[in-house]
Amino acid sequence: VPNLQGPRYVSPAPSGGFVVSEECGDVKVFTSSRKLLCSLSRKYGHRFGNPAGVCVDVDGSILVADEQHRTVHLFPEHGAPICLVSTGLRRPAGMACSSFGHLFVADAGENCIKAFKYCVRPP
Repeated sequence: VPNLQGPRYVSPAPSGGFVVSEECGDVKVFTSSRKLLCSLSRKYGHRFGNPAGVCVDVDGSILVADEQHRTVHLFPEHGAPICLVSTGLRRPAGMACSSFGHLFVADAGENCIKAFKYCVRPP
């Protein structure tokens, strides 16, 4: 995939595509044929500081760690972004989601892994 602006983290998506965070402050979603599907900042009108780790949960929602804002946001396929973690992170980096609703965040600022349980109910 050419023309990325400082790719940082990548995660597979359930549809066979993938998600990439970029240093320039955006997160892009690609199809299985490597075509750009969307930019999260454009689709949701969200301003990232420095997006880092990305993962996709069992519902197809994209989770993004923002190193500069020290947060984790969930971007559902439909609806507005949800801030899942707003405190307790010093420098969130890589992330992973489990099929049981657990979110694991590597906090490079505290040299540890932090585990969170979350449940997003449909509107």
